[in-house]
Amino acid sequence: MKVILLQDVRGTGKAGDLANVSDGYARNMLIPRGLAVEATPQNIKQLEKKKEAQKKQFEEDKAAALELKKKLEEVTVEVRTKAGKDGKVFGSITSKDIADALKEMGFDIDKKKIQLDSPIKATGTTDVNVKLFTEIAGKVKVNVISE
Repeated sequence: MKVILLQDVRGTGKAGDLANVSDGYARNMLIPRGLAVEATPQNIKQLEKKKEAQKKQFEEDKAAALELKKKLEEVTVEVRTKAGKDGKVFGSITSKDIADALKEMGFDIDKKKIQLDSPIKATGTTDVNVKLFTEIAGKVKVNVISE
């Protein structure tokens, strides 16, 4: 019997896959537990529409991430903090500080997407990577200014 998996089933397939399983396994295990539905022509059409919608959404999100990358590369984020005479920052500038500064500039970027190797501990300009999408990462210039 052919079924469309609604959830990942170990040993059978992933959600959205069309799987060929035995009749008993489908009728007694998969369908009653809501893990699969029978692969009727109507259900197959729904699956294809759903996959097309997901692909379209993926492409739109990717295009939006590319546009955001271009905007971020043109921007310099200024973070003001207290620093000593030699340019050492009291404390450090973390991804949260950068995310807050970006939010003030109108960019809504989660602090978890800002990739710092280590917190910034000196004044000056630093390039910081920002993960925007699965394969897309942008760079933001962060200028740490002493108050």
